[in-house]
Amino acid sequence: MNMETKAKEEARKEDNYFFALSKYQEKLEDLLERYPDFVQPSARLNEVQGWVKTGLKDFSISRAAVDWGIRVPGDPNQTIYVWFDALLGYISALLENEDQSSLQDAVASGWPASLHLIGKDILRFHAVYWPAMLMSAGFRLPNMVFGHGFLTKDGMKMGKSLGNTIEPNELVQRFGADAVRYFFLREVEFGSDGDYSEDRFINIVNAHLANTIGNLLNRTLGLLKKNCQSTLAFDSAIAGEGNSIKLKVENLVEKAFTHYQNLSLSSACEAVLEIGNAGNVYLDERAPWSLFKQGGTAAEAAAKDLVIILETMRIIAIALLPVAPSLCWRIYSQLGYTEDDYNALTWNDTKWGGLRAGHLLPEAKPVFARIELITDLDDVGVQPAKKTSKNKEKKAAKAQSA
Repeated sequence: MNMETKAKEEARKEDNYFFALSKYQEKLEDLLERYPDFVQPSARLNEVQGWVKTGLKDFSISRAAVDWGIRVPGDPNQTIYVWFDALLGYISALLENEDQSSLQDAVASGWPASLHLIGKDILRFHAVYWPAMLMSAGFRLPNMVFGHGFLTKDGMKMGKSLGNTIEPNELVQRFGADAVRYFFLREVEFGSDGDYSEDRFINIVNAHLANTIGNLLNRTLGLLKKNCQSTLAFDSAIAGEGNSIKLKVENLVEKAFTHYQNLSLSSACEAVLEIGNAGNVYLDERAPWSLFKQGGTAAEAAAKDLVIILETMRIIAIALLPVAPSLCWRIYSQLGYTEDDYNALTWNDTKWGGLRAGHLLPEAKPVFARIELITDLDDVGVQPAKKTSKNKEKKAAKAQSA
């Protein structure tokens, strides 16, 4: 008995077309042995190897007397089964116009994929069936099949009946795409399951993007305007000569690059955040606001310090670009670059030494606004009392003096 429809189940027997998956037993075993990176992360690879080792069986690729779907060529009584049909879509989707009609045309348009990203629950179809189908057709395999994990909310599995689902569009509307992208890529190790909590979301985004990165840029630009008329006094290559922070930033950039290549996106975000932390520590230890007051060689050293921090920010803007592109554009524009400059960026531009002496930077603007927690008063339409403008002026004066 089918409990959802209360209809009796019927046993049916029909003739179908089958794909000879068993023929590719040894080829798939050899593939996974010789190229362990073909399926990632490693936990997913272990699953696939387990399935293959238990023995592969031929599977049906058509159904009889089904009205919807694509008819089997030469046999209108058979319809291609959903998985065999759907998997072919990964190649046929590459067809760019109606004049192209063959899989060979699609392959020429960009196959094989460098990365085939799928949910872990459909791993068998994409990491066993699909490679065998491609081998059979004589097409190249994707360079990698990566099975991502699932999300829970507040430690619970999501479901419509529980009313605790996450609506991505609402998250983006409330917090912005950069914040959403950063949180999930930073807090969920790519390939593993992860959890969403609004409190943690707000705390992480504020601490990392607003405070560590955004505030560092704002503080430095404020000091540059006050003491250097918003103009860089040195090339960053010269300012960074023999400075330990330059070497530290270079090492962290290399770490981030390696993590990106390995799809260790959380670790890549962490490496970029470490660059921001290093910049904040350097600024606090050097205290250029005090050095400027001393004048002479001390003020000259302070001017170099500001260039060093701004060069660090320039590198952050490039290194975090795959995760938070809009934020990184705002940082880059604050450093006086154009949109054409930004669009032409490559990873090679993370090399230290991009800023030039005499470069005039625009008026400083916050690049990432803090997200404020919604209080119970807000929920019922009562707005908390606003702070007086006098308090705001005191805070602004205090920040400027820093």
